[in-house]
Amino acid sequence: MLMNLLFGLLTMIACLLLQSVLVIAAIRYYWQHERSPNNPSFWSSGVLITGVMLLLVIGNMAQVGVWALLFVLLEEFQQFGEAFYHSAVNFATLAKHKLLGPLEAINGALMIGVSTAALISIFQQVIQTTAGARRR
Repeated sequence: MLMNLLFGLLTMIACLLLQSVLVIAAIRYYWQHERSPNNPSFWSSGVLITGVMLLLVIGNMAQVGVWALLFVLLEEFQQFGEAFYHSAVNFATLAKHKLLGPLEAINGALMIGVSTAALISIFQQVIQTTAGARRR
């Protein structure tokens, strides 16, 4: 059980680093595209938010893949696809699977929360920018 805890905590650290990279990429994407439109419209704002969301979803799915790889390496699953499905369930909810399932569920809840916080922050800035442009 201690090995599961060690592997789980190391995987959580790897996921945190991965999530950090993707949040930074999403913020940079926002900064690059936020300044480009002279007339922020509903559609340009929508495209901007969609791009940010896609980057964050890619980050979360990559983390599901990292956990799936761990399950395959520990021979909990023979096929990556089966491990990926199991991992996706754990990432979003809590499923019993020794100690790794609960650790992944905690990791998923934290990382989805980080993604949501980043998205809401950028969404608020887009609304302020759009409203400011319309007032001028």
